[in-house]
Amino acid sequence: MKLTPREQELLALIRQAPLSSPEELARRLGSTRAAVNVHVSNLIRKGALLGRGYLLPASQQQRVVVIGGANMDFKSRTLGAAIPTTSNPGTTQQAVGGVGRNIAENLARLGISVSLISAVGRDALGDILLSETEKTGVDVRGVLRSTNASTGTYTAVLDHEGELLVAVAAMGVMDELTPAALQERRAHLSGAAWIVTDGNLPADTLSRVLDLAAQADIKTIFEPVSVPKATRLLPALNAGFSPHAVTPNVDELAALVGREVEGTDAAIRAAALELHARGIELVWVRRGQQGSLLSTPTAFQSFPARPAQVVDVTGAGDAMLAAFIAALLDDRTPAQAVQFAHAAAALTIESPFTVRPDLSRQAVQERQ
Repeated sequence: MKLTPREQELLALIRQAPLSSPEELARRLGSTRAAVNVHVSNLIRKGALLGRGYLLPASQQQRVVVIGGANMDFKSRTLGAAIPTTSNPGTTQQAVGGVGRNIAENLARLGISVSLISAVGRDALGDILLSETEKTGVDVRGVLRSTNASTGTYTAVLDHEGELLVAVAAMGVMDELTPAALQERRAHLSGAAWIVTDGNLPADTLSRVLDLAAQADIKTIFEPVSVPKATRLLPALNAGFSPHAVTPNVDELAALVGREVEGTDAAIRAAALELHARGIELVWVRRGQQGSLLSTPTAFQSFPARPAQVVDVTGAGDAMLAAFIAALLDDRTPAQAVQFAHAAAALTIESPFTVRPDLSRQAVQERQ
């Protein structure tokens, strides 16, 4: 059964502080102890809690740390077919975003304990971003507040059918997340089952993340974000630090192997084998409406995209990656995790929100 928004909010508070008393939960929720007890009973009945000791299912006790971009999203959408080189009537919306931040929120909505390490400005946009992210159940104590740079922004222009036309990412604040700044936040990595990284990290910081993860025997996954940012992984690979998994599209895959890659299955498999030879266990190549391809050193499998009525494609990839990790934490095979991820993507592109507010494990499971 699906959780109500109030139940999701309470569950997020319990994940953050599982030893909280009913009175403390009521205070933070802006409710009463009696109401909290009713919500707890419903969470137990729906399987989100194992008992009144606020015991979480095993998969929810495993923590994920996301180290990547956090910014404010500005999405403009034309009212009709887009006409280039001129002004188009349309609408604009503002929302919290960023690849790493979006992945973290999706994980929280899927019931995973998650911490975010990122960088934002010490400004009004940064205040909004952290406040709204924390409300979803993400631990934001590891986010750096910079006085030298403004909070990052991502401006996307969509056509009237919700397809992305062009986007501009102003993410200079992420340069503040240096290896030294990461070292100061090393305690946040303790006990993590997975670390998710994205291409918004400076190359030397990304290398340091993979080094620390290897020392602590924590699995890592790298989301390239874009073709130019995909190459930020190369210094780490050259130094012998490989993530457990990468999630490129075909163009990003080409950037990772340093040569052109055709969109055929055979060409993608050949490129993936080059990455396997460098220590990457899973290469998950995502191809939008064409589905995805999952490569391991010994197997290669194609997966179709789930049918969906497109409202807005923004954020679908972030939901996919979060669902993939959530499924792996549930001890599903990588192939099963990919199928779960495609269902999450279908739900997301049918929503006008970058992160679907009612996303849940139950909703994704029902969509499979």
